[in-house]
Amino acid sequence: MTESGSSSKVATVLRVTSGNFLEMFDFFLFGFYATYISKAFFPAGSESAGLMLTFLTFGAGFLMRPLGAVLLGAYVDRIGRRQGLIVTLSIMACGTILIAFVPGYATIGLLAPVLVLVGRLLQGFSAGVELGGVSVYLAEMATPGNKGFYVAWQSASQQVAIMVAAAIGYLLNRALPPADVAAWGWRVPFLIGCMIVPFLFYIRRSLEETGEFLRRKHRLSMPEIFGSLVRNWGVVVLGMLLVVMTTVSFYTITVYTPTFGKSVLGLTDTDSLLVTFCVGLSNFVWLPVMGALSDRVGRKPVLLVFSALTLLTAYPALAWLVDAASFRNMLLVLLWLSFLYGSYNGAMVVALTEVVPAEVRTAGFSLAYALATALFGGFTPLVSTWLIEATGNRAAPAFWLAFAGACGLAATLLVHRERATGLAGGATEPSGPRARPAR
Repeated sequence: MTESGSSSKVATVLRVTSGNFLEMFDFFLFGFYATYISKAFFPAGSESAGLMLTFLTFGAGFLMRPLGAVLLGAYVDRIGRRQGLIVTLSIMACGTILIAFVPGYATIGLLAPVLVLVGRLLQGFSAGVELGGVSVYLAEMATPGNKGFYVAWQSASQQVAIMVAAAIGYLLNRALPPADVAAWGWRVPFLIGCMIVPFLFYIRRSLEETGEFLRRKHRLSMPEIFGSLVRNWGVVVLGMLLVVMTTVSFYTITVYTPTFGKSVLGLTDTDSLLVTFCVGLSNFVWLPVMGALSDRVGRKPVLLVFSALTLLTAYPALAWLVDAASFRNMLLVLLWLSFLYGSYNGAMVVALTEVVPAEVRTAGFSLAYALATALFGGFTPLVSTWLIEATGNRAAPAFWLAFAGACGLAATLLVHRERATGLAGGATEPSGPRARPAR
């Protein structure tokens, strides 16, 4: 890439992360308004059953992510980063528009939940490569020694979406009575999401292709990319385990938090939205800070410390919260979990771009991320709801968080052991003065 100067770098980061904003904006809205969506599209015999059907639909979108990661990821590795990111934004926009305008169950019957499901599947297919495409683009345009800092803005852009969505929801709940929010008001934020789609297309179309991709003399064909993914299946599995900690933590502290605050702790919509806004702001701060720290001290120490802290503190923190439920206590606990998530993820995302072979970087990264989200993170709201129902323990979602921390801890140790073995056998380290996650 030929851009120079800090202002052009900032502009490039803003353009490339725009699709991430739309994806997380809609995902958060689906989670926050889950109780209203369940009544509109998934009428059931009990509130818990309707809510679980809604979260099942939410999670079903994540099952499309591995397919999107393989097909669209191979397309991006073959055709280019810029064109691939435009394609993913187009598919994502279609799913968003569909969900925003589908009439309720009372109007069109069973077709309503079917169309909502189709919209979620489209979003999931697109999102399967969106994160990978953006992360790889940022890694390839980063200045030497600052790759962690640059790549962290992929996740940081999602936090802006969380804050904007929470702010809109807060204003909506202050402006409308609860009956109007339940009847039609919950659709307003989705419509706002549709309105910003043309602007996102405009700014993403101005992206340039990365210099690293343009310098590549040989670009694998689609069958060659698929074959490389099969040969590197071990790397993909370890990468998936690295991501489990990230995706479970993220969906716990953002998408599930409003439902947990309302349904479990008995707090108001306004309280839950304020907590979620603060969590998004906290994430936004810690992600680039810890990404930059990993550029200085290495990826491994950061990953080990914060995955271990999650494993050890998730249950005590949530148990204390449910025993002393209040706005202040929920804010304190969620900010602690945000610190753990932001610190771990700030180092994890760039580490994953360094682990995957360069010729299949987008497809490999996306597949690892998609599998973790599809099998674990995407179903976090559903699993959390089920754990509470099955155990009668309102702090039971912490078991899922602790499991994610254990996955991150084990994966970090295994990844760096494999890399150390590979380097001893003559493998090549990632290029760049600070691009060595094996430290």
